[in-house]
Amino acid sequence: MKSPRHRPPRLERIFSNLRPFYFVTFNTYKRSPWLANREIHEDFLIFARKGRARGVAVGRYVIMPDHVHVFVVLGWGGVTLARWVQGLKSVLGKRLLLQGHAKPHWQEGFFDHLMRSGESYGEKWEYVRMNPVRAGLVAVPEAWPYQGEVEVLRF
Repeated sequence: MKSPRHRPPRLERIFSNLRPFYFVTFNTYKRSPWLANREIHEDFLIFARKGRARGVAVGRYVIMPDHVHVFVVLGWGGVTLARWVQGLKSVLGKRLLLQGHAKPHWQEGFFDHLMRSGESYGEKWEYVRMNPVRAGLVAVPEAWPYQGEVEVLRF
């Protein structure tokens, strides 16, 4: 009797060189507006840049007052998405404590979407970059100071 395969061999060849590319969103506890400040932004950037050493590439992101949107690519065999998000929440949570915000800081879990094409990335980014405008925080997305791109991510 043959042993069952999880994927046909041809798919393993096709996907062997791809790294998972995610769109991730996570929220503060009870949507508390604690995140849109210089210190949180700086801590986010430090964490994102340190990820390079572990095979994690952070692309575009927007930090809103009560949630974060980020595009991230993970290396094979290294950090899982759940562990990476947990690490980011931990770093930002330490800053929130220093700013006088008591725990809990985060809603449980996070939303993730596995990106499938360059078109999907463009559509998601357009939605994300317009968030501060839709929220009435700025007139144009470029005016929002808590957004940017750590590394250029391509499909």
